[in-house]
Amino acid sequence: MTHKRMFKRSKLALAMLALPVAVSAQDNGNVLEEVLVTARKQSETLQDVPFSIAAMTEGKLKQSGATDLESMATNVAGISIQNLGPGQSQVSIRGISAGQIVRDQPGVKEQVGVYFDESVISMSLFTPDLDFYDINRVEVLRGPQGTLFGSGSLSGTVRYISNAPNSDELSGSVQVGGETVDEGSEGGNIKGHINIPLSDTLALRAVGYAQQYAGYIDALQPDGSTNDDVNEGTRSGGRIALRFQPSDSVVITPRVIFQSIDMDGFNREDDYNMLANPYTTSRPPVRLGDYEQFTQLEESFEDDFLLVDLTATIDLTEDMTLTSVSSYTDRDVLVLRDATALNGSITGGSFGESEAVYTLDAPLYDETEAEVLTQELRLSGLNGPVQWVAGIFYSDIERRYGQSLQVAGYDASARTTAPDSTDPGETLGANAVDELFYSDIPYELEQYAVFGEVSYDLNDKTMIVVGARFFDYEEKRTLNFDGIYNASVLGQKSDVSSDGVSPRVMLRYDMNDDVMLNAQVSKGFRLGGINDPLNEPLCSPADKATFGGRDDFEDETLTNYEVGSKMRLFGGAGTFNVSAFYSDIKDLQATVNAGTCSSRIVYNVPEAHSTGVEVEFFVRPMSNFEFGLSASYVRAEIDSDVTSTDNANVTSIVGGIREGNELPTAPGFELAATATYYFPVFETWEGYFNTTYQNVGSRYTQLADQENGGRGVASLYSNVGGPLTQPTYEYDREQGGYQIVNLRLGARNDQWDAALFVRNATNERAELSLDTERGGNARVGHHVNQPRTIGFSARYNF
Repeated sequence: MTHKRMFKRSKLALAMLALPVAVSAQDNGNVLEEVLVTARKQSETLQDVPFSIAAMTEGKLKQSGATDLESMATNVAGISIQNLGPGQSQVSIRGISAGQIVRDQPGVKEQVGVYFDESVISMSLFTPDLDFYDINRVEVLRGPQGTLFGSGSLSGTVRYISNAPNSDELSGSVQVGGETVDEGSEGGNIKGHINIPLSDTLALRAVGYAQQYAGYIDALQPDGSTNDDVNEGTRSGGRIALRFQPSDSVVITPRVIFQSIDMDGFNREDDYNMLANPYTTSRPPVRLGDYEQFTQLEESFEDDFLLVDLTATIDLTEDMTLTSVSSYTDRDVLVLRDATALNGSITGGSFGESEAVYTLDAPLYDETEAEVLTQELRLSGLNGPVQWVAGIFYSDIERRYGQSLQVAGYDASARTTAPDSTDPGETLGANAVDELFYSDIPYELEQYAVFGEVSYDLNDKTMIVVGARFFDYEEKRTLNFDGIYNASVLGQKSDVSSDGVSPRVMLRYDMNDDVMLNAQVSKGFRLGGINDPLNEPLCSPADKATFGGRDDFEDETLTNYEVGSKMRLFGGAGTFNVSAFYSDIKDLQATVNAGTCSSRIVYNVPEAHSTGVEVEFFVRPMSNFEFGLSASYVRAEIDSDVTSTDNANVTSIVGGIREGNELPTAPGFELAATATYYFPVFETWEGYFNTTYQNVGSRYTQLADQENGGRGVASLYSNVGGPLTQPTYEYDREQGGYQIVNLRLGARNDQWDAALFVRNATNERAELSLDTERGGNARVGHHVNQPRTIGFSARYNF
């Protein structure tokens, strides 16, 4: 089939179905389903896209039990989700990451763009954890996608594609489920959708869901009691979309998406806590076990997300379409964490305050408010052997980040008091009694872009694709810092700006109807930003000299070189895709913990690279059996040293930025395998048994974790619970590899689908990320996965 005929067939499918894109396979044989995707802002089959891409269809998502981005990623090669707590996942593709982005780094942008249909929803650490119910498919576009998707898609793009309203018939579904966690609590969900034809030209589709998360972390308290299952929580939300088609050439789709997450605590397991450990002699010794943490107050995470968008398509001619995408996002995230150990390490460990002071409850509130407005206009068309898309993009982001550390009773008992304000007209700064730290940081980021991509069929076997994106942006920030830990900075204004070009060239060659070869050179970028000032009152003179004077950081860029092949096997019963790549990274934005300053600074690393290979194999050797294998091997490393020379002329590596150190977050090796066996049950039911296996290699959370052979050494404060039985605490900063097995046994017919499942059947305890406070001196912990979970789900379609 020529590329031109494929484009016309795909355009017809889009016009008829408005983006439901799974094409029916031969139900009576063992031919794999053919999936249409829109990775290049035009419809084509997955096997015809001339670069590395994976797609999880609605059927595959149901079959695997994937309900969100993290559970989906376990089945796709090359994508890793670093769990940093509820609602705080960090996405990495092809091992390209500079390490953990933490809550108080609002100026750092994402490296992977996440979209819901046409609207961008990614936001650095806080990419919304949306539910996948009634999702048509999830596309994972590997490699830079800067040409069509812009900043934030440096290493790839993830797209959620929803089922659109249609006027064919009234339909819907209802699903209920429940689960219990080994040594934890119970959870459950109820979800549903309905599609209502309102007329021949108007249809409505609505989705709603409510999820109760089971808890499995126990929190020990100062009085020796335990709060069980503190990381329970809820997620609820929905989507409402209208599809209005006044004529054959015009489709208008307004939509609202909303979601609220409310978690009672974090999936953190503490290994060491300054206020609860076995090394103290003047306080009760405490030993923390698996799935245990120590807290003095209840932690929480709240996330309210709203997206309103409008997509309109107009067929100007038979072969040219105008598309407009307008979106508005409103986001509020509030994180309350127990900073008692962190605060105590300063007030007790550094300032020498008494136990009555350093054990005061210290709730730290982190709040992020964001409003995002985007507009994209694009034309796409077909002209003989040429397929093309061209457009303009605008975004305006207003983001406000703030922190407040309120320690009740501190000013009345401590020697070092908070800078309370007595001026009733003063509205900025740490004004309240006992407010030890305060920040209020509004950002404004405005971006313009012009983009285009042209595909040209040189002949029936060869296609070349050329594209580019021209971008211009400016970011402004107003900084307000105050408290006893930092110099007072009120109303300080900063700005950064940049412009550039992000090109892409691809070549596709069809050896025959079943084998396609592809190659590409592409460029991605991540916008730079502004660093926060150091907490200078806490800095040693050496650390102040090392980390000071870094007001901003530059854009990060990546040039990707890639070759691959996509094959159809066994007469359509199998596919085999392979891709090899080399990514050259310039000015990698690496987060560095600024030593005694208790601050984080972003450094630009001049040179880094990532190289690897991805393999995907899917086959249906019999009509009642499917098998899939997805694997990736990545070697990603720093290629430059970043050093500092002190007053004694001694040169040292800064923040683990050492040539040869691995890029953190993503493992070097990942493998996911899935097998499904179908069997008859009664006369009208089909039974199925699905097994998935995931193997994730070892990895680090941050660059600096690799120093000292990967061993962390926390200095114990002798005046906190001392005298102590040892002066230091050592721990392993590498997150070990793990293997997860999931099982699902169910039966279905045209209306019902009921299943029993076991997630993490072997009860593997996996360390997902390292979580330390003040370099480990205050606390050392890990985010851990959910233990063995047994449950059921039942869905009714009408």
